[in-house]
Amino acid sequence: MAPALSGTPVDVLVIGGGIAGLSAALAAREAGASVRLLERAPRAERGGNTRFSNGALRAVYRGVDDVRRLIPGLDADTLARTDFGTYLPERYRADIARVTEGRADPMLANIVVDESYDVLCWLMTHGVRYEPLWSAQAPPVNGHVTFYGGSAVEARGLGAGLVDALYAALEARGIGVDYGARATALVRDGRGVRGASVRAHDGEAFEVAAPAVVLASGGFESDVAWRTRYLGPGWDLATVRGTRFNTGDGLQMALDAGAQPYGQWSGAHAASWARHAPPYGDVTIGEKFKRDDFMHGIFVNANGLRFVDEGADLRALTYAKYGRVVMEQPGSVAWQIFDAKTMPLLSDDYRNPSVPPIRADSLEQLAERLDGVNGPAFLATVRAYNAAVRDDVPHDPSRKDGRGTTGLAIPKSNWATTIDRPPFEAHPVSFGITFTFGGVRVDAAARVLDAEGAVIPGLFAAGEMVGGLFYFNYPGGSGLVSAAVFGRLAGRSSGRHA
Repeated sequence: MAPALSGTPVDVLVIGGGIAGLSAALAAREAGASVRLLERAPRAERGGNTRFSNGALRAVYRGVDDVRRLIPGLDADTLARTDFGTYLPERYRADIARVTEGRADPMLANIVVDESYDVLCWLMTHGVRYEPLWSAQAPPVNGHVTFYGGSAVEARGLGAGLVDALYAALEARGIGVDYGARATALVRDGRGVRGASVRAHDGEAFEVAAPAVVLASGGFESDVAWRTRYLGPGWDLATVRGTRFNTGDGLQMALDAGAQPYGQWSGAHAASWARHAPPYGDVTIGEKFKRDDFMHGIFVNANGLRFVDEGADLRALTYAKYGRVVMEQPGSVAWQIFDAKTMPLLSDDYRNPSVPPIRADSLEQLAERLDGVNGPAFLATVRAYNAAVRDDVPHDPSRKDGRGTTGLAIPKSNWATTIDRPPFEAHPVSFGITFTFGGVRVDAAARVLDAEGAVIPGLFAAGEMVGGLFYFNYPGGSGLVSAAVFGRLAGRSSGRHA
């Protein structure tokens, strides 16, 4: 795609090239506006955190017919062996409220829920295609797969496929994209925001005049100083699961323009991540460092102790908060422990040869090989855990089975199975940050509000820039959907404003 000419004015300037910015650009163009998009990354790394995601999209659906509308090619055999279930609006709202401990802004949450299915259909009109989200469901039972509800689909080609489809849509609609273009400040006058100052990859500095600017440039998860300042001590050690370009630029520009900070600035999406993963996401290798199947085993820390209920809830409703829990352990590391019974349930991510597990034929041998772990305490922990497993309740990985433990200070509420059948595996994990929760306050039209709650004319926000939706945790797959929803809102509103 040919870059736009530096300094050429447009109706709507979009800053950020992930799903939020791409949705904003397309919606603004639909509204009749001329649009230009600035992507700080080079073309090979375009797409923000969206590119590094698994493309899961949590949206309301009322049954298999809604799923078939999203995936028209579903064949009879797939339908016969799959129970897609439903995911109704009231459950989506309840999930957001529960995992955020009741703090999510109801207005923002309702917009996401109410627009979630429609925005997936809208993305299809721009070339996005979907597949069933097999990887996030329970393992098959007698060849039959039961969907947990929530994220029923993923983008074809995962995050990279989602990004490529939307960039192709931009090109087809004549929307110019500048790669390696970093917005450094908003241009303002007495009427509001009027454009942005930009520095190109070759050092050229210029201004783009635009009566409407959409900030969709992500959070601050890739900046060590910002993480430590707002998330706290220890977060400087985090591995970044996604793009290296989300360093708080848009947030700083918005705050400088008088935007109201909103949401949990001390919170972030952080998951357990392979201990020796690269410091940033790598678009050439995809996601092979996820360690999200903890519900099939147990976590232990360097003291040899369990520290979290691995079966507290469905994976999609817990994994994004367990990174913080791992960070709080000694050395900010932990080990996930499995035996021969549960290893077949692990995803392919656990078979990444660049970060192999620690294997042993006995628990005693495994204890000796866990470098840095208190071996005697580890063995005592496993013995106590095994003795506490309720063997009177059937194990069923297709649902919350209630097979827990009794008498432990830290219970395991579901999917508890004894760790006693060799061989055994330990997967060392640290914590990887995906995105930050703090942002700026917007209204129902994605217009940015100032400290007094008044609209800042000409300024809109979407994606990670929107604060107040997620606190402590998030329902898996809701990040991409909320970004698309508020991106589309910001695009429509900015197009009308321009």
